[in-house]
Amino acid sequence: MQNKATKRGGITQILTDFITSESFGGIFLAISTILALIVANSSFKHIYYDFFHTQFGFQFDTYFIGFSIHDWINDVFMAFFFLLVGLEIKREMIFGELNSFSKAAFPAIAAIGGMIVPGLIYYGLNVGTNSAHGFGIPMATDIAFALGVMMVLGKHIPLALKMFLVTLAVVDDLGAIIVIALFYGGDIHGFWLGISAVIIILLLICNNLGVKSLIVYLFFGVLLWFAIHLSGVHATIAAVILAFCIPVKAKHGFSRFQDSINHWASNYVKDSKENILLDSGQLEMIHNIQRIATDAQNPLLRLEHFLQPWSAYFIMPLFAFANAGVSVASNFDFNIDHIFWGIFLGLVIGKPVGVFISTFVCEKLGIAKRPDSISWGHILGAGMLAGIGFTMSLFVSALAFDMEESKELAKISILLASLASCIIGVIFLLLYGKIKK
Repeated sequence: MQNKATKRGGITQILTDFITSESFGGIFLAISTILALIVANSSFKHIYYDFFHTQFGFQFDTYFIGFSIHDWINDVFMAFFFLLVGLEIKREMIFGELNSFSKAAFPAIAAIGGMIVPGLIYYGLNVGTNSAHGFGIPMATDIAFALGVMMVLGKHIPLALKMFLVTLAVVDDLGAIIVIALFYGGDIHGFWLGISAVIIILLLICNNLGVKSLIVYLFFGVLLWFAIHLSGVHATIAAVILAFCIPVKAKHGFSRFQDSINHWASNYVKDSKENILLDSGQLEMIHNIQRIATDAQNPLLRLEHFLQPWSAYFIMPLFAFANAGVSVASNFDFNIDHIFWGIFLGLVIGKPVGVFISTFVCEKLGIAKRPDSISWGHILGAGMLAGIGFTMSLFVSALAFDMEESKELAKISILLASLASCIIGVIFLLLYGKIKK
């Protein structure tokens, strides 16, 4: 019996560790994508499309406030994803791989090269057509998928290469956010831009005054989302601006929390008889511990840790399921301008070429130095994995085109290009690792 219990506990622990690992987020995304493709090409496809186009909101006489379920996912839920991305970027800029020029220069230049070359390939193939506006689609890297693949590769690649790709993807996300804000908004309304500026100033004032309550920042963040949404700039930028206004420093230092714990431990006398119901003194002590523990945590890290599981296990898989469903009929048109080849060549060829050339020139000019444990073959392989554009690319494709046929073609192009980049990158890095040995 003990062996069975031990075995059951071991399997449960292994499953728990797998689900909570960083690589599971990418695997869950892949599962959601496959499910979306299956449903969209089955007899349930009409239910699938009708559900996501259903309007959801509040009706006041003839005035409706709300969005379709698809827009709720893409514009509202994804705002929390972009808030998490903004928090990660800020943390990296203060404490991580982006906190100094020497650390940030090499992967940042790789990210810039990996955005410019794919964008130019797409634009060069589609210049003068109605699809030229989709140049931002192959510029993005999906950090969850890329990191998931890196984790699966494990010891076959150096740890420094994982850090390089993660940092590249973080800078890439920042670049994608800037591209979305500049090129994929609507008509600009000055009044709402002014309101947005006032809200941002209020957020900065709260930060400078030492306000640590996340409720205050999230309240202003909601107002900022509405103001930027109404201004014509894409509302995702509101989440990133909010992230950069979230304070880093905790209300109290950890030493105060430690002193309080020691005080309670030395002054609280345990009853000889254990009571099921806690008395008022015990309840007050637990409440005080919770309060002082919250005050000792960094607001930025606390919000990031809260959002991370929601993003990885709910928002991004839901986004993938809502956006990756493409019905590939026998008459599916792959020849709308050069959307397919622009996206496919941009991600599969443009990403590794852009990453490799930009970093090679960067080192030769003495701007930044390649980490010692990473070879140029590793850089090329990381560039191939950076061609997994999925989440950000799907997001941009939904903004870039008005015609439904163009959106559907962009989706299938992103899926095929991301799959090809993943397979080519994994095979290359595995073979390169064996050759080096």
